[in-house]
Amino acid sequence: MFGKILIANRGEIACRVIKTARRMGIRTVAVYSDADAGALHTRMADEAVHIGPAPVNQSYIVIEKILEAIRATGAEAVHPGYGFLSERAEFADALAAEGVVFIGPPASAIRAMGDKITSKKLAAEAGVSTVPGFMGLIEHEAHAVEIARGIGYPVMIKASAGGGGKGMRIAWDDVEAAEGFLRSRSEAASSFGDDRIFIEKFVTSPRHIEIQVLGDSHGNCIHLGERECSIQRRNQKVIEEAPSPFLDAETRAAMGAQAVALAKAVRYASAGTVEFIVDAERNFYFLEMNTRLQVEHPVTELVTGIDLVEQMIRVAAGEELAIAQEDVKLDGWAIESRLYAEDPYRNFLPSIGRLTRYRPPAEGRRGDVIIRNDTGVFEGGEISMFYDPMIAKLCTWGKDRQTAIEAMRRALDEFELEGIGHNLPFLAAVMDHPRFIAGEITTGFIAEEYPEGFAGAELDEETLTDLAAIAMTLHLQEESRAAQISGRLANHEYRPGTHWVVSIGGREWRGEVIDAAPVCVIRLEDGTHLEVTAGPGPLVPAAVNSRERVVKVERLTGGALRMRYRGADLKARVLTPRQAELAARLPEKAPPDTAKLLLCPMPGLVVRIDVAEGEEVFDGQALCIVEAMKMENVLRAERRSVVKKIHAEPGQSMAVDEIIMEFE
Repeated sequence: MFGKILIANRGEIACRVIKTARRMGIRTVAVYSDADAGALHTRMADEAVHIGPAPVNQSYIVIEKILEAIRATGAEAVHPGYGFLSERAEFADALAAEGVVFIGPPASAIRAMGDKITSKKLAAEAGVSTVPGFMGLIEHEAHAVEIARGIGYPVMIKASAGGGGKGMRIAWDDVEAAEGFLRSRSEAASSFGDDRIFIEKFVTSPRHIEIQVLGDSHGNCIHLGERECSIQRRNQKVIEEAPSPFLDAETRAAMGAQAVALAKAVRYASAGTVEFIVDAERNFYFLEMNTRLQVEHPVTELVTGIDLVEQMIRVAAGEELAIAQEDVKLDGWAIESRLYAEDPYRNFLPSIGRLTRYRPPAEGRRGDVIIRNDTGVFEGGEISMFYDPMIAKLCTWGKDRQTAIEAMRRALDEFELEGIGHNLPFLAAVMDHPRFIAGEITTGFIAEEYPEGFAGAELDEETLTDLAAIAMTLHLQEESRAAQISGRLANHEYRPGTHWVVSIGGREWRGEVIDAAPVCVIRLEDGTHLEVTAGPGPLVPAAVNSRERVVKVERLTGGALRMRYRGADLKARVLTPRQAELAARLPEKAPPDTAKLLLCPMPGLVVRIDVAEGEEVFDGQALCIVEAMKMENVLRAERRSVVKKIHAEPGQSMAVDEIIMEFE
């Protein structure tokens, strides 16, 4: 076994590998860029080596810099994590030339499966079902349009060397095919150094289901069941689970057999994933093979009890698999929610900044559920614009799907995260969505259920009433605390009010406080009695008539409360009846008019300006491209107008809501 390994990656996956290596008694070496000098993975490793500036093309994906770190530390093997150099055959070759072991599959398997065009041909030869498409060289956008027409819309335009949703577009007509080809090729060249593109038929109402495979260098290969990865946004996975709520035993066995056949065809040795698109009739088609550890691997580990990182290390050390196919048993259900630095209220655009509060729920077993949180950040740390926006992967395990979902709801309720925009409210909303609960999901779930974007979850009447009661209870507690501090309570100068009005989102709840301690008893106007307990904030554990709630509460200026619960972000005011009467007469403040401005929707880099001052633009016309966290975003005109002034230029870094251009 190895004595020391280097992790050629960063963030949560580097931390994940370090944990297993430490358990196995293996010393670890971290590498870091300027931006990651104080990162969690550098603190966790036994050694850390600086490898260059923040941009990945000057640090993490520069093979020679990784080799220099290996030479300096004497590492015997390298785990590449995912992304970066994990699927670069030349990296595996370079390590072999140095006499260092690559903790991953053979370079030949990476070459065969890493190129999506080649992999589809090999899959077909191995008897794996494949999607119709064009795998040859696409020369220009007109050629792309011609191919798309021949296949039939809709089509998927994809980077041959792509992954993680980069360089991927869906086209429904000629215009989208031409533009999608150009954007995908540009992103592919920027992210992977390979601008080859292929086009295939887009399967409507598809599910994205993948099979985890595990092989060794002795010819053994098994599969560890499937993962359902259909909840995606912009082709990037958001929520995964194992097993799939859709597959039956027969389809699972067929998909597993084909995945193993493909792995054996390329003499695969390590952990890898064969991804499939599955239609409504459970017909499945090969999508791609990822010759690396997947982001969502924890859900497989939770239902199988197998540490995939450990298996990768043992296989790389030449050991034979100690697990046979008949040993693999799927136990219970696991769900993973990817927590991203993306603001769901701004169309999921990237967010950067400092984590002023980062307190995930406690990990470990709680009764009949398990909580796991894979992360690479800490409170006070910074989310950089240079890397992937993932903050953490929150996972729950339960004896069945409903138990795992309920555990995830509770874990999301308890997750405290402040300082940046993040998708935690959206994740909470999905957990309560009827389609998700029923398992009736496809890769179009987010686009179909949130066509206008995410504006917060709609809470039911009972939940809103409970929040109003909690707000009233917290207000009374604050009133009593202030009176106690001032001495008014001891001098009998203070008598708390009994009649209150709670206003939330334009709704009102009028109630009378029957008793305030130790349990707050409230009688609403309609005669409903509520018994309320509420602990101190900002994470308030509460109960209303024995219904347990965990609510994030923030006190705002003017005495209002910001209450966040299950994907809803609400403002609550607790007033006396007279105050409520007067407040209803106050005029509402109108928001500033930004109709004639193009504001930068996210922190990012202006890649290109497509118009000039004085130019007339039309509805839907591309105005500029802003790149953030390795994704290019095309900003378009919302209406016909004339460009009055351009405030930005290519290469300029922009902040959120900074003016890019003005219109007449």
